[in-house]
Amino acid sequence: MFAELIPLLPDRLDDFATDVTVERLRLSASKASRAQLIDAAARALDEPWSAILASDYMEYTQNGNRSRFEALYFPRRLKLNALVLGECIEGEGRFLTEVTNGLWLICEETGWQLPAHNSHVRGGPRTPLPDPQNPVIDLFAAETAANLALVSHLLASQLDATLVARISSEIDHRITKPYLSRHFWWMGNGAERVNNWTAWITQNVLLSTFFRPTDQPTRRAVTEQALKSLDAFQKDYAADGACEEGALYYGHATLCMFTGLAILEEAAPGVTHPVLREDKLRNMAEFIRHMHVADDQFFNFADAPARFETSGLREYLVGKTIKSPELQAFAADRWKRSSKRLMQGEWNLWYRVKAVLAEQELADADLPLPPKVDNFYPGIELAIARDDVFDLAVKGGNNGESHNHNDVGSITLYKHGRPFLIDVGVETYTAKTFSHERYDIWTMQSAFHNLPSFGSVMQADGEAFAARDFRVDFTDQCADISLDLAGAYPPEACVQSYARTIRLVRGQYVEIIDDHEGERDAVLSLMTVEKPRIAGNMLVLSDLGSIDIEGAEVPTIETIGIDDPRLRQSWPDAIYRILIPFKGKRLRLVIR
Repeated sequence: MFAELIPLLPDRLDDFATDVTVERLRLSASKASRAQLIDAAARALDEPWSAILASDYMEYTQNGNRSRFEALYFPRRLKLNALVLGECIEGEGRFLTEVTNGLWLICEETGWQLPAHNSHVRGGPRTPLPDPQNPVIDLFAAETAANLALVSHLLASQLDATLVARISSEIDHRITKPYLSRHFWWMGNGAERVNNWTAWITQNVLLSTFFRPTDQPTRRAVTEQALKSLDAFQKDYAADGACEEGALYYGHATLCMFTGLAILEEAAPGVTHPVLREDKLRNMAEFIRHMHVADDQFFNFADAPARFETSGLREYLVGKTIKSPELQAFAADRWKRSSKRLMQGEWNLWYRVKAVLAEQELADADLPLPPKVDNFYPGIELAIARDDVFDLAVKGGNNGESHNHNDVGSITLYKHGRPFLIDVGVETYTAKTFSHERYDIWTMQSAFHNLPSFGSVMQADGEAFAARDFRVDFTDQCADISLDLAGAYPPEACVQSYARTIRLVRGQYVEIIDDHEGERDAVLSLMTVEKPRIAGNMLVLSDLGSIDIEGAEVPTIETIGIDDPRLRQSWPDAIYRILIPFKGKRLRLVIR
């Protein structure tokens, strides 16, 4: 798809964002935004620059902790972003000294890659310290380069010429030269699967190239590799456009792909028009609005959280690109409800600049919100059904997907926008998260999803462990979703079949029927936020609703304390697991 554009590239590739200037930022920002940005910069002046020691970098290989290093690394970039935006808006030179200090500090970092990513081989061992002569291009090395290139673009006339030259030299050494001279796994290689890294890094390599006055041979070489990599990225999406990594990663994947295309369109006007008409790209763009439930809640699976706030800005711009008033309306509504319109916690400075430039357009957007509808994504076997009461999602697929949890057949359910049956999500990343011990982590295990276990046997990981016979039937009266979960379990589970049928009877109830054939007894887990209470053959979840149970022995209820910072973004300090043993071979639940 994208590689086919290479022969269409013109002889000369134009500059990018030539109209993005300090003067335009000042004119675009509202009075309230100007005050916020200057205040944030003033507060950043009082914050010390973090000190990063060799021992901080080495900690990851010693004990697997990555959050302590990242708590030093990312605040440098956030502080720099605040200072740069404050200087652009105020324009009095008050923040320039600290902008210079921040740029110098980041240029002095031995490596821009995170310790967790300090390897040239996919999944290979991490080296304790970065090698300045052998840079690794990871997500944040590329994003650092894009940020520094943008600062140079905006403030070149106010910064010392030696520093501007140093920034360009560091980007060439750490990003451009290795990008053009060696192969990193995320670039794509034949049929090998890639993930969000490909689009995310490609976007930022393009930004770091086209924000600077790079020569034409470099621009052409970078562009050709970028188009090949974006091809490798999109090939792993089905025609329905679903992101198998979940709703949060849509922002790091699909939206980054569209930013890359926007850069290329400005460098080579008209070149992206043929692909932007592709249904697949449109479906990829629309995915996020179909995953939305209410407020900041989204259907989640894999490593995606149940709650996250999106500013709506980037979705809105993509909606304009593909001429989708529905996506624009969704995005503008998200923006108007957001407390983070200026994206204060965002690492990527380009997103923040775009937030200022598009502020008035988003404020003026007056588009009717499209109704929420049922959706089926056969590529990842995700079915979504809705009515005025319930929002239901059922995930099939397989346990070899990117950022996978062993969750084939799990159900997520909201009632009146409140979580009823939940997907817990993922804890703060450590070395264990992306190691052979991944499925020792409780949040990755099927027993902590809305799924059965057989004795102590849970689902197994790997592409071979998959749903069978996933079927969907949507009518005006009800939505019927069915699948067989048996294939997701290893032989020791002794499961011949496990037919799960989920029916949403519009405006009334959700019915779940599990029919089990096998040698081991089945125990169904249900995960909830509301504390359940057993009342005869019924579970009562406070004022939210109830679950009628047929064919079960007496359930037990476990309380799970939540103290992990990442999980606390979605959940309170405790959630609950209900364990429902089958009495026979059929279990029926009716949720009202």
